[in-house]
Amino acid sequence: MAASDRGADKASREEALLRASLSAIAPGTGLRDGLERVLRANTGGLIVLGFDKTVESICTGGFVLDVEFTATRLRELCKLDGAVVLDKDITKIVRAGVHLMPDSTIPTDETGTRHRTAERVNRQTGFPVVAVSHSMRLIAMYVNGTRRVLEDSTTVLSRANQALATLERYKLRLDEVAGTLSALEIEDLVTVRDVTAVAQRLEMVRLIATEIAGYVLELGIDGRLLSLQLDELIAGVEPERELVARDYFPERAAKKGRTVNEVLADLEALTHAELLDLQTVAKALGYSGSPESLDSAVSPRGYRLLAKIPRLPNTVIERLVEHFGGLQKLLAASIDDLQTVEGVGETRARSVREGLSRLAESSILERYV
Repeated sequence: MAASDRGADKASREEALLRASLSAIAPGTGLRDGLERVLRANTGGLIVLGFDKTVESICTGGFVLDVEFTATRLRELCKLDGAVVLDKDITKIVRAGVHLMPDSTIPTDETGTRHRTAERVNRQTGFPVVAVSHSMRLIAMYVNGTRRVLEDSTTVLSRANQALATLERYKLRLDEVAGTLSALEIEDLVTVRDVTAVAQRLEMVRLIATEIAGYVLELGIDGRLLSLQLDELIAGVEPERELVARDYFPERAAKKGRTVNEVLADLEALTHAELLDLQTVAKALGYSGSPESLDSAVSPRGYRLLAKIPRLPNTVIERLVEHFGGLQKLLAASIDDLQTVEGVGETRARSVREGLSRLAESSILERYV
């Protein structure tokens, strides 16, 4: 496995662990209830969210329990000196009152004893660790070697609503540039700049949606309405990303072994600052990225417009694009021409012909009326 693949795999595992950890301590869960009970009781606590031989090796003293987890039990056991150890599914309390002795050579910037121990245990075992500070009145979770302070739902929801308002504006702008691109495709006037503008907006929407999805995880049951709003706003965005890439993926890039999935991965890897530069986005799409290339003419293969025709299977779309080679030839094709494609009978050919005609008319009307 290449170093880049190993790095991507590690990042994917860390992201999955972070998401699972946020879900485990979100409002509405038993663990979050227990942690808030500990905070209200002014006792503080140290809770390890997982148990294996490594965790066992750094535990001294305490009690072996192996009992069902409940919020009230967690609160009572945190009154003892020492840490509480849960299983990774947070269904059982494995140990209580234990003294954790992680490797003291593991670097940490924390100053408090409980938080220093929490960070070192997380780094050594790989399991998330939660530290409840009664003096600072906060709950901190250590996961993937980083510290994340849990905030109350009102604060998180305020930030989430601001992000949602931004997403609505970006989605509106995306719809505008996507509509313009469709009209230009019909007229065969598309340039690299037009394609790049759509790809740019798609990635910006995806970035903000990812941020909001993180808030949804943190909010738990308090984020149900936010989740519905997010799903409605980003419906169709991910398929559109793939369709744009498939329509405008340069042939020379394909001959070099680059795939559409790699194009999407390169676009996803762009930072917000890089997305503001059209040349950088164009390069990720597979074009040269020079200022002159942005005004170069390009022609779509037809995936985007064919996907807008109701009840047209993907297999048929593939065959149509492969047979005609581009959108302009598809637009010029008669019903008889369309029937020569495997899987396209007279009824479907008529549906494709009428569907493309309606899309052409509506796109031109939206652009000029």
